[in-house]
Amino acid sequence: MKSRRFMLSAVLMSLSTVAFAQSVAQSDAQKSFIQLKTLAGTWTGPAKLDPAQPEMGDGTVMQISLRVTSRGNALVHEMKEAGTLDDPTRYDHPLTMLYLDGDRLLLTHYCDAGNRPRMVGKVSPDGKRVEFDFLDVAGGTEFGHMHHAVFTVIDANHHTEDWTYMMPGDKPVHAHFDLKRAQ
Repeated sequence: MKSRRFMLSAVLMSLSTVAFAQSVAQSDAQKSFIQLKTLAGTWTGPAKLDPAQPEMGDGTVMQISLRVTSRGNALVHEMKEAGTLDDPTRYDHPLTMLYLDGDRLLLTHYCDAGNRPRMVGKVSPDGKRVEFDFLDVAGGTEFGHMHHAVFTVIDANHHTEDWTYMMPGDKPVHAHFDLKRAQ
């Protein structure tokens, strides 16, 4: 009888240990979000567009600001041309929110084209790259919409961002930002 009680106690302790370990284990989405939050700060670097878009400032130095907010539950990404004022009536300053939704890492891009595309993130096997694929869009797309994004962490002071914008007629424009942490 004592051996059965001991065995039952041992089994229950094992099960509770497994359950605790599973509750502490992080999903790929959580790991990706933690990695992206390390990018909090101000970043600068040139924008390279393909195909080149002279009216959009190919080669223009951009400033990217990333800020953790909402008690760590969201990452705010703001993009603007370096040196421009914070005047939304004169300059484009798109805002992007990155956040967890259950076991998914989502991105919502509040575009100066007046729409809000959402994308779902997927981390690379090495954990250094998070790729966001188009999910859906709210608002009109007559002026185009953001369709794809990739964040690649090089090191603590260097990362790249690749954004694909779908112009009217589904013509993609790819923007590559090579960003260094501002000191």
